[in-house]
Amino acid sequence: MTSATHISRIINKGLAGLMANATSSMRCGQKFAQDSQPFTVLIEGNIGSGKTTFLNHFQKYKDDICLITEPVEKWRNLKGVNLLDNMYKNPEMWAMPFQSYVTLTMLQAHTAPTDKKMKIIERSIYSSRFCFVENMYRNGTLEKGMYNTLQEWYKFIESSIHVQADLIIYLRTSPEVVHERIRQRARSEETCVPLKYLQELHELHEDWLIHQRRPQQCKVFVLDADLNLENIGSEYQRSEASIFDAISATHQPSAVFVSPSKRQRLSS
Repeated sequence: MTSATHISRIINKGLAGLMANATSSMRCGQKFAQDSQPFTVLIEGNIGSGKTTFLNHFQKYKDDICLITEPVEKWRNLKGVNLLDNMYKNPEMWAMPFQSYVTLTMLQAHTAPTDKKMKIIERSIYSSRFCFVENMYRNGTLEKGMYNTLQEWYKFIESSIHVQADLIIYLRTSPEVVHERIRQRARSEETCVPLKYLQELHELHEDWLIHQRRPQQCKVFVLDADLNLENIGSEYQRSEASIFDAISATHQPSAVFVSPSKRQRLSS
């Protein structure tokens, strides 16, 4: 089997290339990808919260919206290596290369050029940092040196790469519900995911997006994602209104997220 050290070299080479572009942009006085991204919505939530299903709801707007799903297939096959599977089965060895690759692939999504009016991304570098990496450090999967190395990467990214974030849609779920969904979808890599792990991730998402114990990148809109597929359509409709209201608000700062009647008064 390909060693974690070899895979780490491949990932670090990719990160180094991206960072070289970022450094070059900084020399020109701006962050990499600055002023090149449209209005961007980040879809966040626990494993099994329905993020891909949510993105599929917006396929009807695909002519105007760039939809970017979580790059799971890349994580499953990096030059023949299933990083996702390795991380679940042997986290002490594979957590660091896996999270490094997640960082690279999420940055590629954040900075990908598009001519569409909007970009919707499944998860982000923020949930990787504030939820998954943090949880790995707390449970001992990432030892302190690895954790600190990732934090240094994040600091460099903050200072040199522009991550567009205009609205976060938080698909809020209970751990018990997503645990059952994971069991039903039977993704091979996730067969060993315990309820305790989902509970830990849930608390970290709540700390970040509900209790605001982490830096807030933008406004957060919360959906009840515990609902089944038959009843969640109304929640998706609510999210559409929130997204389009937020886009309008970027052009009318004085009327950000006010009621329709108040918005009418402000425009009159």
